[in-house]
Amino acid sequence: MRLKDELPVDHHLATVYRYGAGFCGLVLLVFAGLGFADALSPFDTGGDTIVGMSTNVALSAISTVVGMALLAGAVIGGNFASVLNMTVGVLFVLSGFAHIFVLDRPANVLDFGMTNVIFSFVMGLVIATFGMYGRVSSKLSHDNPYWQRRHPEKAPPERASVSALARREAGDAPLPLRRTEG
Repeated sequence: MRLKDELPVDHHLATVYRYGAGFCGLVLLVFAGLGFADALSPFDTGGDTIVGMSTNVALSAISTVVGMALLAGAVIGGNFASVLNMTVGVLFVLSGFAHIFVLDRPANVLDFGMTNVIFSFVMGLVIATFGMYGRVSSKLSHDNPYWQRRHPEKAPPERASVSALARREAGDAPLPLRRTEG
């Protein structure tokens, strides 16, 4: 049994993953488009700033690829979008750390400035949060498929109780009696 098969197609978490991936993908595409509009040389490290961040064509190309990947994740949705969001979010945070060490050095081929590093950290955390929403928490609801996966011993009785309540509300069957130990 795979967890991706347990998440219903219309589960509300899938909507969060889709919108998160789509929103962050659009932000990156807008930044890339503004970078391309400036038409700098690919690895120019003395370019203009766009929305307070320095850029060049190489950074715009990377932003386009990542933005398109996030939009593809938004179209596919479900657990794919969640995993993609978490992966891209972690890569953004790692990129921020890597670029801290190359600021004002010849190895800074993407022309990162401190504002780019801060953006990389913030965007990475936002994207990762969209991906982890409903998956990582100490207070997941018991109908959450991730909670059920982590607590298999408690999940079947919970499912039975919920389905019995649904039948009871429909007037089909009485609630099952539950034995108490003690």
